[in-house]
Amino acid sequence: MENRVIKNIDEFNALFSQGTAHPLVSIGDLGKVDLRIFEPTDFQAYCVVLMDANFGELIKQDTCMRYRAGTMFTAKPGEVISMNLDPSVRPAGKMLVFREEMIRNTGLGRDFYMFNFFDYEVFEALELTDSERRIIVNCYSNINAELHSSKDELTDHMLRLGIGQLLSYCKRFYERQFDMRKLRSSDFIRRLDALLETYYSPGSDLPRELGYPTVGWCASQFNLSANYFGGIVRREMHLSAQEYIQDKIVSRAKTLLADPSLSVDEVSDRLGFSYPNHFTRLFGRRTGMSPSAFRKSLH
Repeated sequence: MENRVIKNIDEFNALFSQGTAHPLVSIGDLGKVDLRIFEPTDFQAYCVVLMDANFGELIKQDTCMRYRAGTMFTAKPGEVISMNLDPSVRPAGKMLVFREEMIRNTGLGRDFYMFNFFDYEVFEALELTDSERRIIVNCYSNINAELHSSKDELTDHMLRLGIGQLLSYCKRFYERQFDMRKLRSSDFIRRLDALLETYYSPGSDLPRELGYPTVGWCASQFNLSANYFGGIVRREMHLSAQEYIQDKIVSRAKTLLADPSLSVDEVSDRLGFSYPNHFTRLFGRRTGMSPSAFRKSLH
């Protein structure tokens, strides 16, 4: 089946049998939608969806997940999403879409990097508490009210404020979810440290086969996306996942540099760097000195 492409807001609204109140933004009620919307579709827009019923499996990027009521997921332009519907459950929820042109060259667009949950996988959806759901529903209502208010020179600005508020609450609630998972898995960093120790343990072929450990590889060992994994590390350690992993690499490098029988190039090779200058650059950036200078300082 060929993927459906929603080229504009008019086409989106047609699936909800509603008129177009704004050319770049719309909200739809999933309880009133044409079920064809659940076929593989690229909305060519940012989507923020509240699932108010467990009515099937979401499929995004060939991964599927069934959500309980009160779950939110997002999609970005170019992603194809669909659902395997449960015929015994009526769809329910809200769907906000906004085109990239709505935020381009605006304050919301400048701050959009904060909302990295658009890159999360389907199994990393946001599970809302009852009180959080009420806040989110209110955000949808505020945006919808502005969409159907009389248009003036502040309309787009007010819509961006409403969208920004909704996304900011999602970010806040994700932080709460990170905290809850921290409580359920307080040994997360210990497990990560053990993973990196194993990576560089004697006899390990991983540096030779894979190079130095990356955020993506570490995240995959926890069955998480790189963005979600990075959010947990930042929440617990107050630095990025890349910085944390690099510090572990540098710590291992210091141990190897203490062995005078190993050249700097050999240390670089054992750490998984394809080029010694890449290792030297990383070491200098994290320590303020070159590997050779560090080795001399030991004596």
